[in-house]
Amino acid sequence: MPRASNAPARRRRRNSILKAAKGYYGSRSKRITTAADAVDRAKVSAYRDRKRKKTQFRRLWITRINAACRMRGINYSNFINGLSQTGVEINRKMLSEIAISDATTFDRLVKTATEAK
Repeated sequence: MPRASNAPARRRRRNSILKAAKGYYGSRSKRITTAADAVDRAKVSAYRDRKRKKTQFRRLWITRINAACRMRGINYSNFINGLSQTGVEINRKMLSEIAISDATTFDRLVKTATEAK
C-alpha cells in the first residue's frame, strides 16, 4: 500500500492562513510563517478589543452626558444621582443620544434631576 501524503490538508491549512492574511503589508501576506504569526496576533487583538469596545463606548457616552450637563449647570455625578433618586431608568447610551439630538427632553431630565436634590 502506498504511503499517504498530507499534502491536501497542508495546502488547505496554508491557504486558509494566507487568505486570512490577505491585505497585510509585505511578507506578512506572502510567507506562511510570518503570515501565521500576523494572523494569530490579529485574532488576539480582535478578541481583546471586542471586550474593550464596550468600555470605550461607555466612556464616550459618559463624556457626552457630562458635557451636556455642564452646559446646563450641573455635573454628571449629581445628574445621575438625581435621576436614580427619582426612579428614572434610562441607560447612558440613550441619555447620550437624547443629549445630542433632543435638547428639550434633556433639559427636562436635568430639571428632574436637580429637583431630586
